Amino acid sequence: MSATKSSGRFFTIGLVASWYSSNIGVLLLNKYLLSNYGFKYPIFLTMCHMTACSLLSYIAIVWMKMVPMQTIRSRVQFMKISALSLIFCASVVSGNISLRYLPVSFNQAIGATTPFFTAVFAYLMTLKREAWLTYVTLIPVVTGVVIASGGEPSFHLFGFIMCVGATAARALKSVVQGILLSSEGEKLNSMNLLMYMAPIAVVLLLPTTLLMEENVVGITLALARDDIRIVWFLLFNSALAYFVNLTNFLVTKHTSALTLQVLGNAKGAVAVVISILIFRNPVSVTGMLGYTLTVIGVILYSEAKKRSK
Repeated sequence: MSATKSSGRFFTIGLVASWYSSNIGVLLLNKYLLSNYGFKYPIFLTMCHMTACSLLSYIAIVWMKMVPMQTIRSRVQFMKISALSLIFCASVVSGNISLRYLPVSFNQAIGATTPFFTAVFAYLMTLKREAWLTYVTLIPVVTGVVIASGGEPSFHLFGFIMCVGATAARALKSVVQGILLSSEGEKLNSMNLLMYMAPIAVVLLLPTTLLMEENVVGITLALARDDIRIVWFLLFNSALAYFVNLTNFLVTKHTSALTLQVLGNAKGAVAVVISILIFRNPVSVTGMLGYTLTVIGVILYSEAKKRSK
């Protein structure tokens, strides 16, 4: 019994480590490709991610049967998934664009404000009110980002707007998903939802890429002739983007949504430290104080939400 419990604990620790590694890995590799390496095609990069998610989701569900396959039951449900896919695309593309202009540390500080946008969209779209204490905890979340913005040596207005947009779109997706797929007959687990959303995202991103990032395929092939590493970077980066979703699902399954939230807060802090060590971007004391205040606010928000249930 003790050996089983111990092996189960090690399995969970391994899952969390894999989730951290893939999540932080894809973030740092995105930053390296888009900023340091000079591959200035965030929409094409997102399309590569979505293509990998389409293929690997299909293999995991249909061939490896990691989770039971759930089918789309109606045209209306398909339209709902398409709407979610559009919001998801906006979130990922905006996030990747922001990484061209902002350091990962500041990107993560803004990303930590997701609970604020979630609470706003939940109220606007469902008129769902939280306990007053929950709203109070959002004050340090937003205040921290305002302080961090003022003290950020590498602040870039366009990058900041894109990052805020990505964070808002991420929150909007979670609220819309709750509304659109709330009935028992329409509920899809995150792996099946990704399998249906990713190909739709590719269809949406392909014309956008061709319009906004002209001749990106030709430029990538020319880059590959000079430096074959770009091909391996893109393949590895795209596979990592899928494993972020897979490990997120598995960690939630083997722990709980609340544990995932706590681990997510810690992951942001770990990503900040690692990115500063790797990219050596300048960080001010004011910026770090602002980020710390935001994280404290998110922890208090999680606690207030738990108590109000």
